[in-house]
Amino acid sequence: MQKMIGTLLALYEQGGDLVYAGESVTQLMHAWQCGRLAEKSGASAALQLASWLHDVGHLWANFEGTPTLRGQDDAHESIGAHVLLPVFGPAVSEPVRLHVQAKRYLVSTRETYARKLTPDSVRSLQLQGGPMGPQACAAFEEEPFFADAVKLRVWDDLGNKSSWFEDTRHDALDHLMQLMHRVAQERVT
Repeated sequence: MQKMIGTLLALYEQGGDLVYAGESVTQLMHAWQCGRLAEKSGASAALQLASWLHDVGHLWANFEGTPTLRGQDDAHESIGAHVLLPVFGPAVSEPVRLHVQAKRYLVSTRETYARKLTPDSVRSLQLQGGPMGPQACAAFEEEPFFADAVKLRVWDDLGNKSSWFEDTRHDALDHLMQLMHRVAQERVT
């Protein structure tokens, strides 16, 4: 557990300044904003952590540049869920795994949703399967972590404000570390 927490922190320390083409925030700023939005919404500690770490698969995969510009889906949601499950359990890993499906679902079920996506998210939508059909939407609604995934996705879309980063980098990473320890401890007790 301790080793993985250190590894996850190191990913944000070393790769947190990554910015994809068409995005206005770094990976660290985006993660922090999503986590803070979850916290301010009264989400559980596990969902706050999922919100913080939902894009960790991008950093884990460590692809050069912006994969979507090369027509590549980096499957970051699957990578992230796989990394997070053993340490934090499904309450963290499942919303991470499902947040891309939640985007596809929201594009299909909310008329104005697609207009709110960032340029990179629009590019990745097509690579990830595009909008869901009615049967896929119904199946997605049956997923045990459906509601958490949709909440996370909304925070994901809102967490792109270049002027919103209240903490220092050190304080943000310290907050993430404390939250990871808290969730990991809650899982074992």
